Amino acid sequence: MSIDMNDTASAAALEFAHAVGSSYLARLGERLIGAYLIGSLAHGGFNHRYSDIDVVLITEDGFDAATLTALRSLAAERDAKLGQKLSLFWSDRRFTTGRLPPLDRSDYIDHAVVLTEHERVLPLRPTLDEIRVYLKGAPFSTWTENAHRFAQMEVLTPGDHKGFIRTLLYPARLVYSWTTGRVASNDEAVAFAREHRPPGMNTDILTKTLACREVAADPDELFPARTVLPEQIKSCIRLITDPTS
Repeated sequence: MSIDMNDTASAAALEFAHAVGSSYLARLGERLIGAYLIGSLAHGGFNHRYSDIDVVLITEDGFDAATLTALRSLAAERDAKLGQKLSLFWSDRRFTTGRLPPLDRSDYIDHAVVLTEHERVLPLRPTLDEIRVYLKGAPFSTWTENAHRFAQMEVLTPGDHKGFIRTLLYPARLVYSWTTGRVASNDEAVAFAREHRPPGMNTDILTKTLACREVAADPDELFPARTVLPEQIKSCIRLITDPTS
């Protein structure tokens, strides 16, 4: 039933995203070069409970804070609930400003689904070294902080369900992107991590978490697995510091 719900939710999210793209075109006019989907709605695995709606906006000269606030408000006017899932990425036509980190640029190059477009502009593909420098920075720091926090928790609150699922799955996504320089669905990332298992990584919990996410279940049964997170951190640190990786 939950998988059917994912299909229904994916269709609703796509309809919402196209409507938002039209609203943004009406608001921005010729400033908007194109609006695109990336993330799970673009390359598969959208989950009605745990997924975001990732939209990339390419404009002539980027945005200021007031415009971004207005664009988020337009999305909320379309659908308040789906508007909460919206995650905006943006850049100028030269890809020199905005919020479109290297890994998301790679996702845009490989998987972008057009919502509205009057010109396709593409950045240079980030090199594997650029992707790795990015992954070793804020994404890794944020994940390790969350992993330590969850490992020390005694009770998992409903507000932490989404974050806990993402924290458990992140090692698979790291292994995939660190190795390939690209983005894939959670299914592909977990399968890749199992096939190319780094030393010390617990891939069984990756598989169990993926199954939980697929049916959009509460992750309470996975909560005892928080004890593996310190070892997952050590395994990931070895991966990103190994000069032969």
